[in-house]
Amino acid sequence: MIFFSVLEIVVPVFFLSLIGFVWVKTGLDYNVQFVTRLSMTLAVPCLIFVSLMKTDIKPENLMNLSFATMTVYALVTILTFIFVKIFSLNNRTFLAPLIFGNTGNIGLPLSYFAFGAEGLDYAVVIFALMGIYAFTFGVWIVSGGGGLIKTIKEPMVGATILGALFLWQGWETPQFITSTCELVGQMAIPLMLITLGVAIARLKPHNLFKATGYAFVKLTICTVCSLLVAYWFSLSHIPMAILILQLTTPVAVTSYLIANKYEADSESVASLVIVSTILSIVYIPILLLFLI
Repeated sequence: MIFFSVLEIVVPVFFLSLIGFVWVKTGLDYNVQFVTRLSMTLAVPCLIFVSLMKTDIKPENLMNLSFATMTVYALVTILTFIFVKIFSLNNRTFLAPLIFGNTGNIGLPLSYFAFGAEGLDYAVVIFALMGIYAFTFGVWIVSGGGGLIKTIKEPMVGATILGALFLWQGWETPQFITSTCELVGQMAIPLMLITLGVAIARLKPHNLFKATGYAFVKLTICTVCSLLVAYWFSLSHIPMAILILQLTTPVAVTSYLIANKYEADSESVASLVIVSTILSIVYIPILLLFLI
């Protein structure tokens, strides 16, 4: 029975990605840049803001998860940096993809389908913190740029700060604004999943054998670190499960887009995205068997 419960969680996620994949392969047009901008500028910020504002989770529990998230990313960063240096890999190409997972396209829907609204609330916190880290340290690694001012301008960052403020003060927006934000935020998950499938269909990978090895290293580092930190912070069942699930998501498509933008080895990153996403079809159901 638990196996079928896991299937009910993962099938919608990968089926929506498959829609995007088939859409492109049949020759239909899909403007990834526009949809990504729509998602990251409007839909995702609305989802983050409403989730934080309306959450029933105690502020101290969210604070504990936030500190756990920052700790685990620091630990993952250190271990990944050591791995990259030992094997003489290019920092600009490999460091950021091996640190940051697809906590948005895959992590948010999986958390929602597996653990409901409470799981989504926790997942949004991790996703928001990861996004801030990725758009500062991640971009700095790849490009040598990416400062604080640029990060503050990201709608996702503003939505996180505003949502946290409303949560802390116990404020709520008027119902018509809340309903509008909820409706817009509901676009985020299906749009991100379909776009993931589209992006994978258009990627041009190479050297898949090495990419497979790197993907296993990423999975191992993130799994061990998230487990250790979850126990260290004494997280309860659902936040612990969400932390592990979010950290072990495959390489994000945004890593490829950033590498391409700043002229790193985008083809190697594309290989990591494809291989790690394919591997996740196998390991995520197994992981969920233990987490739920």
